Amino acid sequence: MSDARTPFATTGSGGLVERVELSAGALRVAVLTYGAILQDLRFGDLPYSLTLGSDRLADYEGAMRWHGALIAPVANRLGAGRAWLRGNEIVPERASGDRHLLHSGAAGTHAKLWRVEGLAPDRVTLAVDLAHGEGGFPGNRQVRAEYSVTPSSLRLRVTARTDRPTLFNAANHSYWNLDGSESWAGHRLHVAADRVLAVTDEVVPTGEIPAVAGTALDFRAARDIAPGDPALDTCFCLSDERRTLRPVLWLRGQSGVTMQVATTEPGVQVYDGRDAVRPGRAAYEGLAIEAQGWPDAPNHPGFPSIELMPGEPGEQITEWRFAGG
Repeated sequence: MSDARTPFATTGSGGLVERVELSAGALRVAVLTYGAILQDLRFGDLPYSLTLGSDRLADYEGAMRWHGALIAPVANRLGAGRAWLRGNEIVPERASGDRHLLHSGAAGTHAKLWRVEGLAPDRVTLAVDLAHGEGGFPGNRQVRAEYSVTPSSLRLRVTARTDRPTLFNAANHSYWNLDGSESWAGHRLHVAADRVLAVTDEVVPTGEIPAVAGTALDFRAARDIAPGDPALDTCFCLSDERRTLRPVLWLRGQSGVTMQVATTEPGVQVYDGRDAVRPGRAAYEGLAIEAQGWPDAPNHPGFPSIELMPGEPGEQITEWRFAGG
């Protein structure tokens, strides 16, 4: 085991979780083989991580189960826990009492042990296989996640293959605070989206796609944000289909550190972290920024498709670019 690849913890079933460190110039990151979690990101001489993580596996198995993880096969919500695929109804497994499916439920890759398939000082490739019928989703699926770094950017390339028609919509679920502070209050946000998805009180899309103009969700020009002003658990609609990699979101802390997010995906979910509390910390500590396909897409014919077909490998790329500090 190289110095960049060290033991982190052991799962209840005896599986070894490893911590993999990557670096290039001023950027240093740590990734866990549990959940393909982005655990830590250090930039320049800043004395704190820009992303929220933990040194305890128990935290990731509990209250922090989404922090930094790669969510798949289907990120975000499926209304009523159901989805349509080529005229066939899929009913994924969900916890007793849950009306909707969130982040693929117990079958999600956020709670799986990934294996290292490739490793270099500036990149790691992690892999996990999902069996046909697992969690109610069809297809034997092979998922790969490659994290790679340059002196000022982190890139995540996710690929997936299947032997049967299925659904696939992955998202990295990292929380960000560019100031190392108790909350993200005082950050400035800019999102290149002129529409959002309207949702119910349970954050399930209604099918409506209202314009942001004249609303509190208009971030087409950068502006300061504060907890609750506005409340954010919102899918910003960037395009009607996947595009080539392009910048879509900009975040700036009071420290002067900036993060630009580029992605191939048609949407980006921004969540204010009101209920995502790390042990010993408070609400609103970090902003979740999740590039992804539009949530609940299989149940809305006008939404960009998240279908994955045999012989047509899926690919999505998200890149975080840092400056300042």
